[in-house]
Formats: sequence, C-alpha cells, structure tokens
Amino acid sequence: MRTIFHVDMDAFFVSVEELFDPSLRGKPVVVGGRPDARGVVAAASYEARKYGIRSAMPLRTAWRLCPHAVFVEGHPERYREYSEKIHEILCEFSPKVEMASIDEAYLDMTGTERLFGPPMKAAHNLHEAIRQRTGLNCSIGVASSRLVAKVASDQAKPNGILWVLPGLEAQFLAPLEVGKIPGVGKVTEQRLHELGIRRVGDLARLDEGFLEERFGRWGLALAGKARGLDAGAWFDEEIGEEAPPKSVSHEHTFEQDLVDAQLLEATVARLASMVARRLREYGLYARTVHLKLRYRDFTTITRSHTMDRATQLDADLVEEARRLFRTHWKRGVPVRLLGVAASGLQIQEGQLSLLDQERRERWRRALEAADRVRDRFGESAIELGSAMEGLYRERAHENPARRPGRGAGKHG
Repeated sequence: MRTIFHVDMDAFFVSVEELFDPSLRGKPVVVGGRPDARGVVAAASYEARKYGIRSAMPLRTAWRLCPHAVFVEGHPERYREYSEKIHEILCEFSPKVEMASIDEAYLDMTGTERLFGPPMKAAHNLHEAIRQRTGLNCSIGVASSRLVAKVASDQAKPNGILWVLPGLEAQFLAPLEVGKIPGVGKVTEQRLHELGIRRVGDLARLDEGFLEERFGRWGLALAGKARGLDAGAWFDEEIGEEAPPKSVSHEHTFEQDLVDAQLLEATVARLASMVARRLREYGLYARTVHLKLRYRDFTTITRSHTMDRATQLDADLVEEARRLFRTHWKRGVPVRLLGVAASGLQIQEGQLSLLDQERRERWRRALEAADRVRDRFGESAIELGSAMEGLYRERAHENPARRPGRGAGKHG
C-alpha cells in the first residue's frame, strides 16, 4: 500500500509577507496589487476569506467586499525563495517529490517508515521542520492516493494534518461536495448538480456506464475519483516523473491601456524573454511562437508563426513575437493585455552548421548565467536591451518563472 503526502502551504503569499511585516498578522490581507488596479487576487489571508474574498477574484471586487482590508503588491522573488527552502526540506524526507505549484507538493513516502516512523509521526516531523526552518505553517494530507491526500490536506486547513486510513477512502469522500474532487471545475459541478449529484457519495453510487454516457472518458475518471483512485489526466504521471509541458506562456495586463508602440514592443520582448527562460528550465526548444493581444473593448486576437528551427534563445523568440505584433496590431488602438507563448516543443534544437552551433552555444551559456542571477535577485535583475523599456513590476498572480525541482535540462 502506498503512502502519499500532500503538503499545502497555508495562505502562502500572505504568510511570507507577514514574515517581513508582522503588523499584517491577524488582519484581512489581500496580495495582488492596489484595490483600484486591474489585477486579480493572488492570495488572501484567512481573515480576508471570511468576507468572501478568494484567489483570482478581481481586486476591485475584493475591495468592495472588504474596504478595510490591507492590499499589498506582493514580492514574487520572496515566494520563489521560500518555495525553494520548502522543496529542500521535502527532499530530506523522500527522494520522490513533485512540486504541483509554488506552494504545494506531493511526496511518495512509501517504504520510509524505518527512517521516519509511521505516517502520522513522519507528517508531524515534516510539519515541524517546515515551521522551524521557514516560520511558515502548512497543512498535510496523508492517504494511499494523491487524490485523497490532496482532499485531506484541504480538509485539514489551516495548519493541520489529516490521515485517511487505507480502506476508508470512499467513506471519507462520501459526505463532501463534488466540487472538492480535484479536476471538477464549476462547469462540471453544475452539470452534476443538474443530475441531482451534490455529494461524492451520490457520485460513487452511480453506474460507470451512466457516467460514461453523460461525460465520456471523463465520466469513467469521475467514477474512479469518487472511490478515491488516482483516475484521470490529473494523476497520469508518477510522483517526481512529471511529463514535459505542451506549451509555455506569459502574459501581462496593463494598469492603463497603452498605445505607445515602443513600450508595447518592449513588453512583447520582455514576455518573450520570460518564455525563453522557462524553456531553458525545462530543457526544451520551441518551433512555434504565439502572440495574444487584447484591446480596450476586450476584443482578443491570437496569431502564431512556426519557425524553420526550434529554439530556446531569447533573441529568436523576441524577433518572432515582435514581428507578429507589428503585423497584427491595429496601430493607435489601445491595448489592454499582451501575451507570448511557445509550442511545438521538442528536446533538440535541430541540425546546425558548426559555426552556428558554437555561436548559439555561447549565447546559451550566457543566458543560463543570466537565469541564475535572476533566480537569486529577481526577474528584473538582467534584461535584453529590447525589453528594458517594457519592464513592469512582476505581479504576484503571474506564473513564477521557476518552480522548485525543475532545473535546466531536465528533459534534455
């Protein structure tokens, strides 16, 4: 029988902010930006959640719900630093660690009892190690599957540990709302409600054929999840053996709509550079570059171009992304959002002449050195000249450029 831990940091961004500003403790705190900004809530303290504030909610909505909340911009570089510290601690408890995001992870603790004792003791020791060495609290779910461990950590919040004993998975899940199942979003939840399915136990009593007829292959996965199994695409990979991504992207919403061509192009360059960095971290090369452009009236267009050769170099992606922007932007029309993505990912660059290979290898080494500087001092520590004017304060809700446990060349 497997033993899986799901470790989820409690109000992670807020908790890190409190380490640097203890006056925030006990107050409704919202991380993400000013209350009048266009951004969304990246994190909310438990005190703020009492007012209905949730992640991904527009900041202006959060302000209307709780005008006396403390709104902070956030410090992504600090969150990455503490995430790395947490990852180091997790790796001391198991060789199989998977960071599901910057603030949550799975550990396969199967076979570690001789080192760390039974599951509950090991979980308490891990919980205390994180608290002592980072000053942060977490919640830990323990179960025989990743799905049940994740649900258990959510039920244990805040600052708790919950072990679902083997054989009791279905009994534990049965009274919970179907929306608690990982992978069940608002649309699926609504469809289940329309069928009279509100609790996981209701779902577990249904025939697999009925669910397959209504939901296709996802219906079969739902049937397995209701019994506590790691069913469906969410859990296809073994812990620590994550599949490479199919695409990499970054986007940014401006505080005010922009019409300045030079600033817009610089922002495109900045986003393309961030995508290139992510590609190097995965050890992947991209053939296709995508541009996302949203105007003031929310009209959104996406355009793409496939290159002759795959790349992970900033200059290549910047050139292609800027060309797409120049071709498809309606000059003079205010822009609300820009995004750059890369797809057609592969593990090799392709055939090059010896001269080109040497030149590109020098570029790669220089960029990897720049990446290490950014890891230590933040995203804006080093930038290409073409991206300098496009610098903006990195928002807490925007995807961190580096997730612990993923080094360059992992898939190379």
